[in-house]
Amino acid sequence: MASFTALLDACVLYPAPIRDVLMELALRDLFQARWSRSIHDEWMRSVLKDRPDIALSRLERTRNLMDEHARDALVTDYEHLIPCLTLPDPDDRHVLAAAIRGRADVIVTSNLKDFPVETAEKFAIEIQHPDDFLTQLMNWSPGTAVSAVREVRVRLKNPPKTVDEYLECLEGVSLIQFVTSLREYKGVL
Repeated sequence: MASFTALLDACVLYPAPIRDVLMELALRDLFQARWSRSIHDEWMRSVLKDRPDIALSRLERTRNLMDEHARDALVTDYEHLIPCLTLPDPDDRHVLAAAIRGRADVIVTSNLKDFPVETAEKFAIEIQHPDDFLTQLMNWSPGTAVSAVREVRVRLKNPPKTVDEYLECLEGVSLIQFVTSLREYKGVL
């Protein structure tokens, strides 16, 4: 079981390409994933706002699968911490509270400005962009990371993606460094 713990913010659970790679790496025990019901609600609201054609039941199924398969990922009983925390956007305090309660080493978020380093450091939590986080995991265990990315790509059926198409998709969600690292293994992706 992984000893490195990352709380995944809603902005990395949607878009799906980032979520899929993070989930596959967590399921392979490269890190311990954490999130909360509030984080689930937030990413699901964002999907429904952008894609009203997607049924809520489909998103609920994804949420349930995440909770079932990622060991001990769902953080609870953190709400009492929220009023004690100060962040630039008060609506993000639940993320930091869940990270504290979930004993996360890092919060993975695209919204770096909303989580000042000096605030997170008080709780021994690092703030990382998903590109930096995935690149770090790739550096720690390239074989596991490449195998996980290949598995995610191969599972895509509607539509399927070639390696180049999939790498472009990951670049499109701002995983630039990660894709640069993956290109070295293009032949096995």
